[in-house]
Amino acid sequence: MADTPPAAPVPGGSLSLERLKVRADFLRAARARVVRRNAFMLQARDRGENGPPRIGFTCSKKVGNAVARNRAKRRLREVARLDLPALARPGWDYVLIGRRDMTAAEDFAQLRAEFARAIEIAHR
Repeated sequence: MADTPPAAPVPGGSLSLERLKVRADFLRAARARVVRRNAFMLQARDRGENGPPRIGFTCSKKVGNAVARNRAKRRLREVARLDLPALARPGWDYVLIGRRDMTAAEDFAQLRAEFARAIEIAHR
């Protein structure tokens, strides 16, 4: 058996992220701050604890069929992987929600810029 290579360093920061997987966590985030952008919605919630930031992703059937939803979520996951470690605050939950025709079609650089702006607005 070969040894597995070490994990690649996270660009932009060293803050570790956890994933939101429990429906109750998504519902609590839905009652918190909402920032609407052209390509997605961001829900952000301060949990009031010192744990690592957590991130969740969702796309409803309004976004399209399974292929369209998966493509939108892949793009949102990549934006979060690249930018969230540098922008997130400990003890916060973030949920990214894809939007129909916009998440998959938006220029990736523009998507990243909108994400950084949305995080900045949510932290105000």
